[in-house]
Amino acid sequence: MSVNINRNVSDVFYRYKMPRIVAKVEGKGNGIKTVIVNMPEIAKALGRPPTYPTKYFGCELGAQTQFDFKNERFIINGSHDASKLQDLLDGFIRKFVLCPECDNPETDLLVSLKRNTISQSCKACGYHGVLKSSHKLMTFILKNPPNSERAIQSSSTNDGKRSKRSKRNGESNGNGNQENQGDMTLESSAMENNEGSEDDQTEWAIDVTEEAIKARMQDLSDGVKNMTITDDLDKSEKERMDIFYNMVKAKRDSRLLENAQTQKEILNEAERLEIKTKAPLILAELLFDQNILTQAKKYRTLFLRFILNDKKAQKYLIGGLEQVIALHTDKLMSKVPGLLKVLYDMDILGEECIIEWSEKVSKKYVAREISQEIHDKAAPFVKWLKEAESEDSENEDDNIEIEYNDRAQIQLTVMSQQKPVLKQAEKDDDGQDHVDIDAI
Repeated sequence: MSVNINRNVSDVFYRYKMPRIVAKVEGKGNGIKTVIVNMPEIAKALGRPPTYPTKYFGCELGAQTQFDFKNERFIINGSHDASKLQDLLDGFIRKFVLCPECDNPETDLLVSLKRNTISQSCKACGYHGVLKSSHKLMTFILKNPPNSERAIQSSSTNDGKRSKRSKRNGESNGNGNQENQGDMTLESSAMENNEGSEDDQTEWAIDVTEEAIKARMQDLSDGVKNMTITDDLDKSEKERMDIFYNMVKAKRDSRLLENAQTQKEILNEAERLEIKTKAPLILAELLFDQNILTQAKKYRTLFLRFILNDKKAQKYLIGGLEQVIALHTDKLMSKVPGLLKVLYDMDILGEECIIEWSEKVSKKYVAREISQEIHDKAAPFVKWLKEAESEDSENEDDNIEIEYNDRAQIQLTVMSQQKPVLKQAEKDDDGQDHVDIDAI
């Protein structure tokens, strides 16, 4: 069964296809390994040597790889599920196959040994540029350029045997020389790959000792930290939000969310995943339930790290509140005005944000009927906000900034207290004058 090379494309008529990975687990105990049965066919569809995706799997899984070119067997140590390998292959395709300009897989890799760089050229759109990646596979590609790998891939077992026999028998005819030259190319390529295989075997042997295992695991963990940043940012926004969700859930279950250092880690993770603005939506889902008034006070500092001076983040938080209210309608719907007032007093939600939200009923987070009911319940508080805002603006017009000493301040305070009385008196006098005029 074939699948789209770029699995983000759902078009059934997408012309770039590849076989689905077929994996076979062999061996037992420490000798267990996974053989990718159809790796040559997959590599041919991708236009890459089969060693590249195999080695990529090894880097991602922290496992050793083996290449049996004679029998076309590409092996990863350990037991690995085919669906998991298929997902990992998507990462390889994004990094080393798809064109960064047109997203088509019609690209070639060009290795410059002098500059120690790997370039990518696209036959579909004409793009050409240096491949920028910190993945460990980059080192493997530099040591094993595509041309040499393809030479090994294209050679047949019979040709190899015949060439070796020719060398042993000392054939000197024209055809023999051509075959010998071909063998020299194949052998030099094989030597490069054998060196990599020997390195793999050496590392595999070292893994037997406890100290070496610890050292290697430390190297892998350091490498994974670097790779995670790149890999996560290549994922869709939903996948990144799921990563953030799982992290916050784990911290919540461990009762660490009130710890300042933990809150900083959560904020850093949201920024790393580039979802800081939408993070309050997830926080509301995980941290709020029918006891939302108590929980809002408990997690106030955590929310402030995300929504302070960020109106978009506040809007996503309101969306999360709508979802929580919808889940606990019986207990929370009647408390909507008080809830908004508490969040407003704690500076979690700003006045401008609440008023803008109140002006439009949306079905983005909950059903329109529920959203309308929430807006209706919030109306008294919103009205109070608007009236308070208009009063504040009127008071601001009357304010006059002046500089004065302590004595003048006391005098002005007394005058300000007497001012309303004077106004009232003036009003009464005016009223009395009008009465006298009417009498006349």
